[in-house]
Amino acid sequence: MGLIVPVDDLILFQKTYDFLLWFYPLIQRLPKHHRATLGKQLEELSLSILLAELTANADRKTDRYLKQLHVSMELEKLRILIRLTKDLHFISIKQYTYIAKKINEIAKILVGWMKVTVSTDVLVKKIN
Repeated sequence: MGLIVPVDDLILFQKTYDFLLWFYPLIQRLPKHHRATLGKQLEELSLSILLAELTANADRKTDRYLKQLHVSMELEKLRILIRLTKDLHFISIKQYTYIAKKINEIAKILVGWMKVTVSTDVLVKKIN
């Protein structure tokens, strides 16, 4: 139940998009052998998060919350892969800290959106 927000106005989408603009070149600098495995996973997962945000935004039904949960789970997977990338010394501590900060920002916005979705669904159910 909620309104579809234009992509340009969706703060979550914009934060994720900006993060990916910064993150993709970093992935390309992974060691060649790992670019095809870990790098590909990082690319696919980060892109799937962005697209899942769009899908959740477009959903007007109660499925929106489930789609938001999917985004949250994908974000957690990305955190784990990025931690692995750091532990393998493919990125610096400084880069890892920056990435963690950006992912935390995205996660906070997502949680806020999920809370609004739940409260909107509860309100609509009370009215009906």
